[in-house]
Amino acid sequence: MRLSTRIAVAMGVAVPLLVLASGALLLRLVAHDVHREQDAHLRERAAVLLPLARGLLQVEGTGRPRKTANHERRLLDAGLDVGVRLTADSEANGDGGKAPDLVPPTGTSGQGTSGQGTSGPATSGPRNAPAGIGTTATQQPGRVVAEAGPQPDDAVLLPSAAFDPVTVRAGHRAWRALSVQVRSAKTSAPQGRLWVFSPGSAGNAEIDTVQNRILLVALIAAPLAGLLSLAIAERATLPLRRLQRRAAGLDPGTSAVRLDHSRSRVTEVDDLAHTLQTVLARYDEQATRTQEALATARSFAATASHELRTPLMGMQTNLDILTDHPELSPADRAEILDDLHTGHTRLMGLLIALRALAQGDLVEADAFTVVDLSEVVAVAVADVQRHHPEARLTSHLTPGLRVHAWEPGLRMAVDNLLRNAVVHGGRPGAPVRAGVALRPSGRPAGPVAVLTVDDDGPGIAPQERERVFQRFRRRTDSPGSGLGLTLVAQQIALHRGTVRISDRLEGPGARFEIRLPRLGDTDTDDTRTMELPLRRDWLSDFPGPNRP
Repeated sequence: MRLSTRIAVAMGVAVPLLVLASGALLLRLVAHDVHREQDAHLRERAAVLLPLARGLLQVEGTGRPRKTANHERRLLDAGLDVGVRLTADSEANGDGGKAPDLVPPTGTSGQGTSGQGTSGPATSGPRNAPAGIGTTATQQPGRVVAEAGPQPDDAVLLPSAAFDPVTVRAGHRAWRALSVQVRSAKTSAPQGRLWVFSPGSAGNAEIDTVQNRILLVALIAAPLAGLLSLAIAERATLPLRRLQRRAAGLDPGTSAVRLDHSRSRVTEVDDLAHTLQTVLARYDEQATRTQEALATARSFAATASHELRTPLMGMQTNLDILTDHPELSPADRAEILDDLHTGHTRLMGLLIALRALAQGDLVEADAFTVVDLSEVVAVAVADVQRHHPEARLTSHLTPGLRVHAWEPGLRMAVDNLLRNAVVHGGRPGAPVRAGVALRPSGRPAGPVAVLTVDDDGPGIAPQERERVFQRFRRRTDSPGSGLGLTLVAQQIALHRGTVRISDRLEGPGARFEIRLPRLGDTDTDDTRTMELPLRRDWLSDFPGPNRP
């Protein structure tokens, strides 16, 4: 189901429910107002009828029927649209006695319809009748003096007192009832109780009208709310549908076009578009890295097959000589074996260097951590000194220079730089002398660590200083693979640094100077993110040592 349809259905259900809930509250308020109007009308009628009821009780027992009939007519005519019932206290209570708890009328009004009841003297005495108000009470002697108008049947038990209007029920019918004690200033005068009734159906017509209108509004609101919500939802989701069509039309295999989104002023849609653009950018980045990895693997295979052909053919030739000429002298055999050993060493060095280049092309940013550069250089100097005890190495290292680095790659760069100085930086007949220095430099906003390696060899001509970093660039008498300085250039570029060759400051020789961005004294260990170069294809291409 579409989102706009879901919204329309939800609103089509929610709006009628809200209308019905509001209508129920409105009905309660209307019913309350109707009862309040009924009660006010009952009090008004009771105030008008009370003097007439008092006069009727005074003349009712005097033996003057005509005057009694006139007072009764005046009382009942004044009742207008309400039911009137006047009861006299029985003589058992005595003059001025306590009002009865329950008045069981004994008149002759019949079935309690809304028509005019008959009036006249009534037989006193209790009458058994079912209770109509849901309470338990005992009947007391009394008699009905006069009654007329809409009221409950005489058999319906009334409360002992109803100084505030109450509801009296009998079957499916209900009345609002109000009672007033009829007393005279003379203690010897008869006393009684005046009841005023209003049928409960008096306000039902108004309440039913309100209820019907609420139901009608709910029935009309359901389809209207659904249609209106559908129209609004269709308009609101239009930017989302546009975004969906644009995203569905993207095909990385056939086009380089990416998601183009203009702000729609709908926050959720704009956020979704930004998320899709981020996901697509990450996809493109990973696809590029995958392509680079495939290119690296192909280049590794091609380069390895090309560069390994010569040493392998030399080793095959020497093995053929040993096989075909078993009569070789010990001196010739030893020379061939030495050549095999040299070829094997070169072959292993070449494979290790190619693997290192491939690792540098494939390393990810999460492999970079905070490294103490002074410790890395110190360990590398000690390791080279151990393998080349004849070399004289001096070092001046400033401790505590931290960089964000891939430690294996950084160690590989320093090792190759020091080995290059030991192997190629000496003079014939003299021990190799090399100096290593590490110091801080740069402005506080951009601090760097400067590593310099000096040797006292023949130096490097200016026109050759860029070429020595190319793959397999080496002198004819070099025992290396021609990849050592290429590894140095690769790793320094990965670490966003630079490498430069110059003349030694004191005497002949060459100086290799490396500059790496370092962490400041106030930088924490976990707030720096390494940004790797966009191009990492050192194994397949090489434009220069300080490329972006």
